[in-house]
Amino acid sequence: MTILVQKFGGTSVGSVERIQSVAQRIALSKSQGNDLVIVVSAMGNTTNELTSLAKSISKSPPKREMDMLLSTGEQVSIALLSIALNELGVSAKSMTGSQVGIVTESSHGKARILEIKTERIKNLLEQGKIVVIAGFQGTSLGSGGTAEITTLGRGGSDTSAIALATALGADACEIYTDVPGVLTTDPRIVPNAQLMQEISCDEMLELASLGAAVLHPRAVEIARNYGIKLIVRSSWNNDPGTTLTSQNKNLISNNGLEVNKPINGAELVENQAVLGLSHIPDKPGIAADLFEMLSKGGVNVDLIIQSTHEGNSNDITFTVCENDLEKAKLLCETFIQKLGGELSTQKQMSKLSIRGAGIMGRPSIAASLFETISKAGINLRLIATSEVKVSCVIDSSMGAKALRSIIEFFKLEDNQVQINPKVVKSGEPAVRGVALDLEQTQVSVINVPDVPGSAAIICKRLADSGISLDTIIQSERKHLNGGRNISFTLNKNDRKLADQVLTHIIKNWIGSHIQDGEAIARISAVGAGMPNTPGTAAKMFRAIANAGINIEMIATSEIRTSCIVPESYGTKALQVVHNFFNLNRTTNLN
Repeated sequence: MTILVQKFGGTSVGSVERIQSVAQRIALSKSQGNDLVIVVSAMGNTTNELTSLAKSISKSPPKREMDMLLSTGEQVSIALLSIALNELGVSAKSMTGSQVGIVTESSHGKARILEIKTERIKNLLEQGKIVVIAGFQGTSLGSGGTAEITTLGRGGSDTSAIALATALGADACEIYTDVPGVLTTDPRIVPNAQLMQEISCDEMLELASLGAAVLHPRAVEIARNYGIKLIVRSSWNNDPGTTLTSQNKNLISNNGLEVNKPINGAELVENQAVLGLSHIPDKPGIAADLFEMLSKGGVNVDLIIQSTHEGNSNDITFTVCENDLEKAKLLCETFIQKLGGELSTQKQMSKLSIRGAGIMGRPSIAASLFETISKAGINLRLIATSEVKVSCVIDSSMGAKALRSIIEFFKLEDNQVQINPKVVKSGEPAVRGVALDLEQTQVSVINVPDVPGSAAIICKRLADSGISLDTIIQSERKHLNGGRNISFTLNKNDRKLADQVLTHIIKNWIGSHIQDGEAIARISAVGAGMPNTPGTAAKMFRAIANAGINIEMIATSEIRTSCIVPESYGTKALQVVHNFFNLNRTTNLN
């Protein structure tokens, strides 16, 4: 059998007329010889309307009852769509998540999928029927073995569709939506944003976690882990859309389809050096000038960290290959002679990294990395985080010990570990897309003890409270007692809870306190070709500087560079970065 899983979102089935239009599209696809499994969301704003009804009765309705209520929205959609298909003479049968055999964790409101029993679907397909399935929902075994309706949380229908495609071994999963595919940025902000014909799942994970709402990160994560062909297309035309690619071909683990090991690799890069510039002027163009100079001087920079400080000065720290240390040092000395500041260097460092899908969506992962390293008595020099990779820079003498510790903790196999891996030329664009996130807030913990375990304590306590940190930056300069500042960004909705957790932590740290940052926007450039294209970060900094916008914080990872700017400049910064990388031209997108 050639199987296609097709998912239609709420806007695609928002009215009877649209349901009939979707039915005609499905009937055409069936006539072309495809065996079809259709996943649909609730009509239009039904989920929001049902939520409002519950909230009008109770400010905090029981999660079980919310799942019972919200699951009804998709049941309306599947029944109406099946009726429409049968009216066209196409045999179709609708089924809820529990009827089709989608088994989840016993977690109401955000359950992950453990298993999909595909026998019933396959039997119906063999009978020539189209199977129409309610997205966003499944069933779990509650206390006493009683079946309970569960929902998957935001983006759950996307997750249902790609999970079904995985379990069925489908040829492709097509997500039909109200946009033509994945665009280089938000077209509401940049009207000339272009459609990408292709993007890797790693790149899409970064963009999705940064607020690109075309696909939910959990759906991309499943596609990435199992190598399922995932296509995002418009419901309103027959254009090909955007294809997401992945080289992975993992098998479904015994733990469950969506509960596999989140970490699938680790690497140690030796012979690294750290250069720290402190007390340099805090004004537009400084970062651009510095990294343009290094790029022209033939120095390839890896991680870049800029932390924010009070007053008119800032700190920038970055890593290079140890062979480039002297060259980079001379260039930086020339730089600070003109502008002022102080330079420190440290060689014999190593970069230790873990990788996997959806790391930042699971706050315990980064916290576990830091805690494992601190338990081994190893101090963290730098931290860099992204959706698919977390890196920390440590003393080289501790590299092998740290690597052994995380191999044991994350239960990695020998073939999942790399030491000094070579950078492979990918031929991918340095920047594929740009994202703007206005939902972040900035917090600093001032005067954190500079000892092993400090960062781990902060990250673990926040993770235990369900709070994910994104940009995590440890400052270069120290206080008189040797402490450092640790700054990070997190979702605005988590700010109040984070205050409670941090207040409890710092009561034992003499001289420490919490400091709020100004309202911020996060601008991120994402591209798989970034590691192969020296100077990419410098170009981003230059684009922002040319617009007269000051960068407050910088954090880079392997395929992502993020800049924190004042919130009022967020839209402008996104526009200038998008234009600077010529993302309005389709020739750069393939």
